[in-house]
Amino acid sequence: MTEPSPVAQELVQTLTTGGQTVAFAESLTAGLASATVAGIPGASAVLRGGVVSYATDVKRDLLGVDASVLETVGPVSRECAEQMAATVRVLLDADWGVSLTGVAGPSKQDGHEVGEVWIGLCDPQGYTVALRAYPQHSHRWILVPGEATPVAVVDGNRNEIRRASVEAALEELLKLVKLMNTPKEENDR
Repeated sequence: MTEPSPVAQELVQTLTTGGQTVAFAESLTAGLASATVAGIPGASAVLRGGVVSYATDVKRDLLGVDASVLETVGPVSRECAEQMAATVRVLLDADWGVSLTGVAGPSKQDGHEVGEVWIGLCDPQGYTVALRAYPQHSHRWILVPGEATPVAVVDGNRNEIRRASVEAALEELLKLVKLMNTPKEENDR
């Protein structure tokens, strides 16, 4: 058994203090983000649950990702990550929705490089954002067709990519939860 994630510990504490909950929609991480949070004592107060949507049809049929999104930009995309996060938040009646979709490897998927990972976040008001996973110490830069500049992808083998993606998602969620739960006067400083 591995040591609990310090980021997950802080996230559980912060969500508990704020009386908020979280739900996950996971593709490449296949439940690892939910399990990471569930490994923290007190997680039952904040973790509503998770949906593993490994297959594209599950993203469409269970999480309501638009078929047009899946056909045009595919499941490894900003649009898909945003829709997954928004739907799981509502589906599991959580304050926050988080999604992870991408390519863990060992080979490319539909033209997407190994390590290309999108994190979707949906806040309590239903606003969504998606960003590329960019772990601080485990990334590399590549040229991606259609992008004007190099983009960061998660570096490592399949399991390293999955673990780094979870940590990146939890870090981004923690930042956003802290920002949203900070009184406006403190944000203006």
